[in-house]
Amino acid sequence: MKKNWLLAVFPGALALMIISLVVALFIVKILWAWTIPDLFPGAVEQGLVVKSISWLTSLKLAILVVVFAGIAGVRKDRG
Repeated sequence: MKKNWLLAVFPGALALMIISLVVALFIVKILWAWTIPDLFPGAVEQGLVVKSISWLTSLKLAILVVVFAGIAGVRKDRG
């Protein structure tokens, strides 16, 4: 019975994780394109900073934010 429950929940949980990852990457891409050209217009014009980022770069930025959040202790305590 327990194995059947796990087989029923696993695909839904996996789909939810994938959807969450795609949404997070989309948010990173949108925030980059929205803020960076306004904050650094000269650097964007000179080509020092890109105007938009790729999906892979947004994944790297999301991982970096997660690492910094973990170091800063933003996670909830499990105690």
